[in-house]
Amino acid sequence: MSEAMHPLAPHHLPGFIVAPGETDVLFTGTVIFIIALLMMLGSLYFWLHSLPERIAHGASQVQFQLVAVLALLALFTHINVFWVAALLLAIVPIPDFWTPLSTMAESLSRMAADRRQAPAPAASAPEAIAAGSPLSVNDAPFSQVRVVELEAPSTPPDDQHRVPANEERRP
Repeated sequence: MSEAMHPLAPHHLPGFIVAPGETDVLFTGTVIFIIALLMMLGSLYFWLHSLPERIAHGASQVQFQLVAVLALLALFTHINVFWVAALLLAIVPIPDFWTPLSTMAESLSRMAADRRQAPAPAASAPEAIAAGSPLSVNDAPFSQVRVVELEAPSTPPDDQHRVPANEERRP
């Protein structure tokens, strides 16, 4: 083949046009740039996706686990509502309901234990009644306390109290 250029070909070619068999530097650089850009965008995406978990890291264990589950659901299902819910749950602190409830339960168990271990009353209930002194609930031994069911007073049927719709109430 002849090395001479065709007479109609331009004499000055741009730098990105290479001779046959040579390495295309522009294409290679573009591929490397796009791969690096995709890696950086992926890192940014995962960093942004873990934002609710990083915010909720100092919160309670239950709140952190809920936020983590919602963030993973959002990551794998691509449903953005889960991510927004995780972010809102991470920002809003959940109040501690367990501590007051456990304190109340401990107090009630201490009160029940004190009630069972209370000393016997000085005088039995019949003797106190005979003496005319007032009685309290604590005067009766725990084993002798019984529940008495009372009947509700009878009430007239509702029809007797109703005023027909076409009549007015008069005093």
